[in-house]
Amino acid sequence: MFAKSRARRAPETRPARYEAGMIETFTNGDALADAAADAIIGRLTEALGAQGRASLVATGGRSPGPVYDRLSRADAIDWTRVIVTLSDERCVAPDDAASNARLVRERLLTGAAGKAHLLPLWPAPAAEALAAIQPFDAVMLGMGEDGHVASLIPGDPGLSAGLTSIDPIRSVPEGLGKPPVARMTLTLSALLNSRAIFLLVAGEAKRDVIGRAMAGEDLPVGRLISQSKAPIRIFWTPDGG
Repeated sequence: MFAKSRARRAPETRPARYEAGMIETFTNGDALADAAADAIIGRLTEALGAQGRASLVATGGRSPGPVYDRLSRADAIDWTRVIVTLSDERCVAPDDAASNARLVRERLLTGAAGKAHLLPLWPAPAAEALAAIQPFDAVMLGMGEDGHVASLIPGDPGLSAGLTSIDPIRSVPEGLGKPPVARMTLTLSALLNSRAIFLLVAGEAKRDVIGRAMAGEDLPVGRLISQSKAPIRIFWTPDGG
């Protein structure tokens, strides 16, 4: 199955060495959500104008909800030509409270954005379906206090494969993350096959994690922000909600 890693590897990313000026700071969560939504709308608009279609990678957690609310009202976008998929998904029923797809359906795919098409990660999509919307035009990610992005989670015995495999998606065993259920996740290689990445970070504890990654600690988020393949913007607010 394509969800399993193959022997071939993607190029290693550079050690994380970043300067604090790269982090865009916002006074509160509303200001961050406004800026992130505006940036994603701009990216989708550009993609629609250039190629007649656009793809957005959504994510779970608390930070993206207010961004989804704003995007859902963006009636200047032709959402019928936008495909939305997920950075990762819990292997649960679509109506389960832990489902990232449920969050996206309830907060993003309403209003004007209700006309967009959703490509779920669970059950796992065909490789061809995922490949058809790459490179992604916009990737939105959150980050955990352990430095995980998507479901590239420290402590996963298969994390190395998730960070180095050229496969776009892989399974993650149960027992990791919150809740500790089995998951599907895009690999780092797939996340970087994008035209723009937007990382949402809230609270002082997570800002400290970013600082550790920038100082060289080998965390999944450090692999993401230290690479040079895909442009990345980091949005941070001290307001942790």
